[in-house]
Amino acid sequence: MKWEVKHSPAYSLLKVFLTPGESLTVEAGSYMAHRGDVEIKTGTKGLLSAISRAIFTGEPVFLNTLTARNAAEIWVAPPAPGDIAAIQVEPGKPIVIQDTSFLAYSGDIKLSVSFSFKRFWVERQFAWLKAEGLGTVWVSSYGAMETVELGPGERMTVDNLHFVAMEDTLHYRTRKFGGWKSTIFGGEGLVIELEGPGKVWLQTRMVPGLVELLSPYIKTR
Repeated sequence: MKWEVKHSPAYSLLKVFLTPGESLTVEAGSYMAHRGDVEIKTGTKGLLSAISRAIFTGEPVFLNTLTARNAAEIWVAPPAPGDIAAIQVEPGKPIVIQDTSFLAYSGDIKLSVSFSFKRFWVERQFAWLKAEGLGTVWVSSYGAMETVELGPGERMTVDNLHFVAMEDTLHYRTRKFGGWKSTIFGGEGLVIELEGPGKVWLQTRMVPGLVELLSPYIKTR
């Protein structure tokens, strides 16, 4: 399977080129267009797993799978302006993904809930998906995407809303941003403390920051 990302990093578009019989599973609402003859099926990819994703992360219960009957081209676009990255998933090496960053996958991939702490302190959602199996997962960011590789024992602290994805080999814990005063009034809430080895993908912007920036100019009814 071949693929390419166009118009990176601000308004990225994923183009996946399928040979006959190959499939691409896409997040609901992210399909843009396709060329060629494809079969489209909408399903849960495991009902209990889909229901838990919907309850704990807000992810749609249904996903769309497009299978090529002949050579086909699928275009996928994330809802927010930003970049797209492909992450290879191997057996025994799952990937953890921030719920709103999942875009699409190909191969034998299972999605489940890894961690959820939804809507704490009004808007700072904290929910992760786990992708495991064998295949490729595409993730999207709001803003540019930065990939950081941590060596064994190397540590890094990340604001949870700048988190996109990480390899499951990383150890992590959530904690306050400094003391309670910094946590409540510093605008950061909880942060993630990561310890290598492994890769982490980060985004340079976050949606709540945009909302706060625009809120003085939006009239309430």
